[in-house]
Amino acid sequence: MIQAPDLPLWAAIIVGALVLLGASVTLIGVIGMLRLGSFYERVHAPTLGSTMGTACILAASIICFSVLQGRPVIHEILIAVFVTLTTPVTLVLLARAALYRDRRAGAAVPSDAPPPPGEA
Repeated sequence: MIQAPDLPLWAAIIVGALVLLGASVTLIGVIGMLRLGSFYERVHAPTLGSTMGTACILAASIICFSVLQGRPVIHEILIAVFVTLTTPVTLVLLARAALYRDRRAGAAVPSDAPPPPGEA
């Protein structure tokens, strides 16, 4: 059963804005992943997008269900903690694995690459 009609207008506006903001931030992270060139450039954009996007959507969920149930609903904070902890750790592990793979293959890695023209 849908409870959205029971949500007051002020809460619906806040929840809608947070969901839209979270989806937009996540979309920006995905676009950044698609547009950037190398793996080392691409690995950062989706991490920020998923963390901030999830935070906004979870805040919207907390507000929505707290208003509907008339009491604080905070178990979404566990989801936020797990996403906040696991996303950066995954980023670091993926970057280290890529560095190890590229060094073993003898390829130039970002720390070994020559500086861009004009920066010496």
